[in-house]
Amino acid sequence: MQKFRKLPAVVLGTALLALGISPAAAPALASTRAASPAATKTVTGTLADGATYKIEVPDPWNGTLFLYSHGYVTPNSNPNPNPATDVGDPVTGAWLLSHGYALAGSSYATTGWAIQQALPDQIGTLNAFDTTFGHPAQTIAWGHSLGGIITAGLIQTYPRRFKAALPMCGVLAGGVATWNTALDAEFAFQQLIAGPAGDNLQLVNITNPLGNLATASTLAKNAQLDTTGKSQARLALVAALGDTPGWFTPLSPEPARNDFAAQEANQELWDVNVTFPFVFALRAELEARAGGNVSWNTGVDYFRDLRKSADFREVRALYKAAHLSLRADLRKVNDAARISADPAAVRYLAQNITFNGRLSMPVLTMHTTGDGLVVPENEQAYSSVVARAGDSRLLRQIFVHRAGHCAFTPAETITAAQTLLKRLATGHWNDQALRPAHLNAAAASLGPADNIFGAQGPTCPVGTPVDGFCATPPAFLRYRPARYLRPFDRLMFHVHR
Repeated sequence: MQKFRKLPAVVLGTALLALGISPAAAPALASTRAASPAATKTVTGTLADGATYKIEVPDPWNGTLFLYSHGYVTPNSNPNPNPATDVGDPVTGAWLLSHGYALAGSSYATTGWAIQQALPDQIGTLNAFDTTFGHPAQTIAWGHSLGGIITAGLIQTYPRRFKAALPMCGVLAGGVATWNTALDAEFAFQQLIAGPAGDNLQLVNITNPLGNLATASTLAKNAQLDTTGKSQARLALVAALGDTPGWFTPLSPEPARNDFAAQEANQELWDVNVTFPFVFALRAELEARAGGNVSWNTGVDYFRDLRKSADFREVRALYKAAHLSLRADLRKVNDAARISADPAAVRYLAQNITFNGRLSMPVLTMHTTGDGLVVPENEQAYSSVVARAGDSRLLRQIFVHRAGHCAFTPAETITAAQTLLKRLATGHWNDQALRPAHLNAAAASLGPADNIFGAQGPTCPVGTPVDGFCATPPAFLRYRPARYLRPFDRLMFHVHR
């Protein structure tokens, strides 16, 4: 398999990138907080499998530990390819330390889809914490993106080690559903966009990741230049089969509900800049560790999936404007030869990981509405399986109205953590405090140092950047995601097997 050194440095769920905070800027930014612990002890070490860990404990420590699970790290990325990480962003970390909370997290022994290694490595980090500082009064699991699925996996696999969990922008549909959904979009892209070049495009069993990605990206960029609107309509259909939102740049205004051309242009940006590196190249890393193809589309009815898609209105409008037959294109996709998975590879991915929905502790999830990499419909998939298990009383979900993957401000993250801490302290959810107006007021009260987001250019929507950051008001809102298109949970795994 080719190495990925030339791929874009896509790090799934790294909040430094989501915030636009570079590692060089992080210390200066964290130092802007007035309140800081009198002393923080930092301990690092290495686990038996080679994973490293980092622990920070303030003095005084209040007895609560936050165990952070970081996101996807691109294989063979340089420099510093796989560091131990104990918090998503330095501003939130400074707030937690200054309020007496300890932080911990590991690097995981491998990069890529490292759930198999991450789960025991995070428990190893807890064991190292216990040996050095004693057993915490309570441990809260939290993490971004791939770290979100790891967080949910930790509390499912090791429920006795945790009191609560905060998965953020998490892959909560589980691994099988996520990669099946990616295959659906790839498959439609091959059938409708690639043309003769599609014969060289590898959807699964990828042997040439870099060349495969280059082919797909070139095809998408050329399609976007089509002056007839036909290729854009087909790109919108591809995006709809993955529920990709039509909003790309954080801090930009969301395109109007009926501005379908702008929505499609944003979806193409998601594809070329973010999604395609995963589905057309990094899929190979997962296939290598799983021992084969993990995805299938046998039996999928693309007519039905499109009707369920959050983007259905957009696709229908763009096809009409381009004088294209949506029915004919869907029939072409539906009639194409399908792809079967390797059963052993599916078992690996289902074990790493799918969800049974059973909760034994409070769980609060948070997601941006304009996330095109880990779409907010992941939250519906998770809430659905939790409801079926009868544990909805323990789950609450909040949403932020912003484009971007894990594109939260520190104030929004801190507010989510405070909400979960209050749930632990009181023993019940305060649903009034979970309303967007209350969450926004709580986040705003943290002040200007926490209500910031990395500038996307030389200007900010309001005002000018200060030290590279825009003043950004909190944006919690009431939101109900559409149904996840290709759900696959633990019960389905047993049936499928």
